[in-house]
Amino acid sequence: MKNASFQKEKQFVRDYYAQFDAATKAEMHSVQEQYVADDYLWRGFHPFHEIRCAKEVADQFWSPLKTALSSMQRRMDVFMAGQNTIEGQGGVWVVSMGHLMGLFDKPWLGIPPTGKIAMLRYCEFHRVENGEISETAMYFDIPHLMMQAGLEPFPPQTAAHLVQPGPMTHDGLMFDAQDPEEGRKTLDIIQQMIRDLGQWDSELSLEDELRQTWSEGMIWWGPAGIGATYTIERYAKQHSGPFRAGLTDRTRTQHIARLAEGSFGGFFGWPNFMATPTGGFMGMPATQTPAEFRVIDIYRRDGDKLAENWIFIDLLHFWNMQGIDILARTTNIAAGHETGARGATP
Repeated sequence: MKNASFQKEKQFVRDYYAQFDAATKAEMHSVQEQYVADDYLWRGFHPFHEIRCAKEVADQFWSPLKTALSSMQRRMDVFMAGQNTIEGQGGVWVVSMGHLMGLFDKPWLGIPPTGKIAMLRYCEFHRVENGEISETAMYFDIPHLMMQAGLEPFPPQTAAHLVQPGPMTHDGLMFDAQDPEEGRKTLDIIQQMIRDLGQWDSELSLEDELRQTWSEGMIWWGPAGIGATYTIERYAKQHSGPFRAGLTDRTRTQHIARLAEGSFGGFFGWPNFMATPTGGFMGMPATQTPAEFRVIDIYRRDGDKLAENWIFIDLLHFWNMQGIDILARTTNIAAGHETGARGATP
């Protein structure tokens, strides 16, 4: 890892956020012209996928979202930057993670409004080069928002559904320069974890395999549909065990960006890996159809072990590749209920 503070890139993204988040729909394009490259690549979760134009990102994603979540604000829990360590990719990436919070006053993607506070979990990786943002991976938990609106996109999950907090240590907002040695330690343990867990051939029990790189009191903040779980024993029981049992033919993990700063680090892929549902995963049926897992993982290191992990998985995309359109199915049911309610006689 290069001995750099990445302060210039971090300040650039902070300035971008300050202007873009405060911009009206009419002003968003001019802010993007100032900060975003002409050949911009934006990667987002289903139903957005890849968009190769900053203006289209504003029109298709940000404008409808800001309309739906009025008075929207960005509530960051992690902010960091680092040199990408993936060979052949490179670049400096700036990462923010938290919630986009607003008043859910208008429908979004067919999800009915509640008129109440709603929080969309998000994580963004921005590649900053030549004074511009050239790439963004913007991952967000739509099923989590659906559940806040009273919808049930998936069968009951194995772990807990929560509006997820930030780091227990409250030190994830690294606006100031960090000790490069701490970032190297974090990256090293993440790399070891990927080697240990990515092969599934250690001949150890699942719990002992996890103990090589995870603290006993680990917290896994998983996406809606799977949920959050706490301690190695419960993580193995409530997520990792069912995940391994219900998915086969998992390919090797691949990432586009992987970095660390201070006690935090993370990565994303497009996709990270492929796997085939053989029945039981998330309470869904077997399909025998390989499909993509698009994932962001953000980690907090405590000493020489990983202590917390926030995960974003495009589950709508994964199941859509199985021929199951969770978003359309769930919002159509909700629309049907609304129509029935309006037509009923008191």
